[in-house]
Amino acid sequence: MIKNRRKFIQQIGALSGVGLVSATGLSNVAAAESSLEDNHRNDASDITILTILQTTDVHCQVHPHDELFWENGKSVFRKTGGYAHIADYLTKEKKKNPNSFLIDTGDMFQGSELSVKTLGKAMVPILNALNYDLYLPGNWEVIYYKKAMQTLLGALHAPKVCANMFHDLGDGKKGELIFPPYHIWHSNGIKIGFIGYTDPLVPIRQSPNYSKGIIYTKPEENLAHYVDVLRNQEQCAAVMVIAHLGLSQQLHLANQPVCAGVDYILGGDTHERVRNPIVCKYAKVVEPGAFGSFVGRLELSFKDGKLIDDVYSLDEVNAAVYKADKKMTALINQYEQPFTNQIYAIAGYSTIPLYRYFVVENPIDTLILNAIKWKLPEMDIVLSNGFRFCPPRTTPDSTGNIPITEGFIFDMLPVDSTVRTGAVTGKQLLDWLEKELNNVFAKDADERFGGWVVKFKGMTVKFEAFADKGKRVKEIKVGNDLIDLNKTYTICACERAGDPVDMLCRMRNVKNPKNTPFTLHSTMIDYLKNNSPVTPSPEKNAIILDAPETLLTQVTGVDYTFR
Repeated sequence: MIKNRRKFIQQIGALSGVGLVSATGLSNVAAAESSLEDNHRNDASDITILTILQTTDVHCQVHPHDELFWENGKSVFRKTGGYAHIADYLTKEKKKNPNSFLIDTGDMFQGSELSVKTLGKAMVPILNALNYDLYLPGNWEVIYYKKAMQTLLGALHAPKVCANMFHDLGDGKKGELIFPPYHIWHSNGIKIGFIGYTDPLVPIRQSPNYSKGIIYTKPEENLAHYVDVLRNQEQCAAVMVIAHLGLSQQLHLANQPVCAGVDYILGGDTHERVRNPIVCKYAKVVEPGAFGSFVGRLELSFKDGKLIDDVYSLDEVNAAVYKADKKMTALINQYEQPFTNQIYAIAGYSTIPLYRYFVVENPIDTLILNAIKWKLPEMDIVLSNGFRFCPPRTTPDSTGNIPITEGFIFDMLPVDSTVRTGAVTGKQLLDWLEKELNNVFAKDADERFGGWVVKFKGMTVKFEAFADKGKRVKEIKVGNDLIDLNKTYTICACERAGDPVDMLCRMRNVKNPKNTPFTLHSTMIDYLKNNSPVTPSPEKNAIILDAPETLLTQVTGVDYTFR
C-alpha cells in the first residue's frame, strides 16, 4: 500500500513537470500522502501482540506417550508430549513472538515413578530448564505434604501465585496467603495481571493428610477485590484468572458477577481439551488437555493500551512434528538414569489398549478392579476411585502385546495405598452411589468434583446421569441379585491417609474396617505375574441410561466437545 502511494506521488511529480499540477498542489498532495503513510504506519506499529502459552496437568510425563483422540466416533492414537518435544515447540513459538509468557497451571509433581522416587525433586531442574514465567499449584502439588510443596515450588525459578491457599494457624484460624495472590507481566508498555486459584475441595477429594496446615477458600471470596486492584490500581490492560478448579467450576465462576473484569480463565484439573474458548457471561474459559499433549496459545492484540482482539488455539505437541530437544533429553535422562531398571521393568502384558478417558468405564480401571478382586475373591464388591490421570498405553512390543511396566503402574496409581476391607449395608451403598454420581453430574456445576464415576466390580448399577439429585440410581445388583437395603455386604478399596478409620472410598460408618497386608502396587504386580497377558475389557458394571457409554466429559450445556 505504501509502495503504491509513493508511486502515485512520483506520477504527480511527473505531471507537474509538464504544468498539469502546480507546485503548491503537489506540496498539498505530498503532505496528505505523508499523513496517510503515518496513519498506516501507526495502525500497524501501534498494535502490540502478546502471547500467553499454557501447559497444565502434565503429571510428570517426561516422555512422549500414546495419546487418545476421539475422531469420527472412534478412538485414534498418536504420539504426543514429552518435555523435550515441548521444549522444541516453545523454541519455535517464542521465535515467532518473543513477547510470549509461559505458564503452568498445576499438577507438576505427581503422576510418575520418577517423581515418586525423588519426591518430586527430579521435576525441578526439568521445569526450570523450560523457562516458565509463572506457576499455579494444582490439587496434587500437596502429595508430599505442605512443607515439601513449599520447598518444591520454592525451588522453581519463576513466581508462583495462588489467592486461596492460606496458612492454617490452628483451630481453623486463617493466616497469611502461602503464595502471592497475583502477578503482573510487563511487556512493551502493556500490563497483564494474573490471579491464581486452586481447587478448594482438595481436603475432600484427596487424602486429608496431604493438605494439613492449609486452609482453602472459594475464589468468590476475594476475586472481585483482586480484579479491582489489577484493573483500577495497577491499570492492567487485561486480567487473567489462572485456575486449577476443573472445567465445570471454571465455567461456573465465569458466570458469576465476581468475575466481572476478567478476560479469560486459563484453567486446569479436569484434563478437558477446549479448542474454542467457551464464552460465559463475564469471561472466556479454556483448558489445554493433559500430560503435555497440548499447549494452549492465546494471542492478545493491544492498541493504545487497550485489548482489541484475542485469538486462541489448542496446539497439539505431536512428537513427529516437534523433535526432541537434545539438551532437554539429556537432562531428563540424567535424572531418570538411577531408576531406569525399575521404571522400565515389565510386570506383564495387555492384549488391548489401556486408557482412562471415558467418564463411566475404562480398561485401566477394569485392570485395577480385576487385580484386587483376584487378590481378595471373598469380597462381595471391589471399589476404586474415579481417577483421571494416566496417559494411554497402546503400542505393542515384539511379543505383539502391550507391555505394562512398573513405571506404568505408577502412572495409573502414583500413591501405593494399602487395600482396606469392611462391611456396609445395601442402604449405605445406595446413598453413597447417589452422592458419588452427584459429584460427577450435579446440575449445579459448583457441586461437581473433578473425577469420573467411581469404579466397582461385583456390583452392577444402572443410572441416569441427568436425573434429579438423589434419584439417579435406577437399579443395583450385587452378583446376580437385586440389592437388599438391609443386608450387609463386604467391600474393599484403598485406604486414604488421614481418613477416619471407618471410611472407605468416601463412604462413612463402614463396619469392621481392616487393613490387609496388600498394597495396590503389590496386588497389581502379583496379578500380572500370574495372569498375563490380560484383557481388561470394561464389563459394563456401570450402565448409563441417558448418555452414551463413550461419554468423554461431564460438561454439558455449553458449546464444547472433547476430541
